Amino acid sequence: MIDIRKFDTLGHANHGWLDARHHFSFANYYDESRMGWGSLRVWNDDAIAAQAGFPPHPHRDMEIITYVRTGAITHRDSMGNTGRTAAGDVQVMSAGTGVTHSEFNLEDEETTLFQIWIMPDRNGGNPGWGARQFPKADRSGQFVTLASGIEGDDALPIRANARVAAATVHAGERVSYDLEGGRHAYLVAAKGRIRVNGEDAGPRDGVALRDVGTITVEALDDAELVLVDSL
Repeated sequence: MIDIRKFDTLGHANHGWLDARHHFSFANYYDESRMGWGSLRVWNDDAIAAQAGFPPHPHRDMEIITYVRTGAITHRDSMGNTGRTAAGDVQVMSAGTGVTHSEFNLEDEETTLFQIWIMPDRNGGNPGWGARQFPKADRSGQFVTLASGIEGDDALPIRANARVAAATVHAGERVSYDLEGGRHAYLVAAKGRIRVNGEDAGPRDGVALRDVGTITVEALDDAELVLVDSL
């Protein structure tokens, strides 16, 4: 099956410093038909104003992946970690038994990012954080794994049987991803119009897939893709 979730149907909250779109129920946005997709629980599309951000707040028992689209985000947490993650790069926080963190845009320009929450296979465990650079040139014409709990993947580790992958595709070209039976995929084009298994989707639309075998994405414009594959 394939379900296109158009950008203008997503949950929306504008707090001034934060303009957020929610692919799934989150905070004050609730839709019983959009509670997640497999173990993917949250996909937020955030625009954070310059010199603004999320003050310290707690999490537990969640894998939180941040994919920065433009600008940069600076992370601080109760484990003593501090790091700046720039456009195209990724950070992962395993909340485990509990962690407090802040995320601020300390730049002089707006930062845009996807924040993705995946439910862990098991609750508990020590919290952890990490970040890594993933040059966009390395993803040209192919999916590259950014974060994963699947054995054999070279990526930032998460505590879930899931994978976060990304690709850049030039207009007129195609890229494919094999989705095993019983798994769920959720695909968003950070930019560019795309055609997924014959169905058209616009920039930042959500594409939910299951039981399709191979996912084939044709770029109608130059496109930047982010995909979550989970149980």
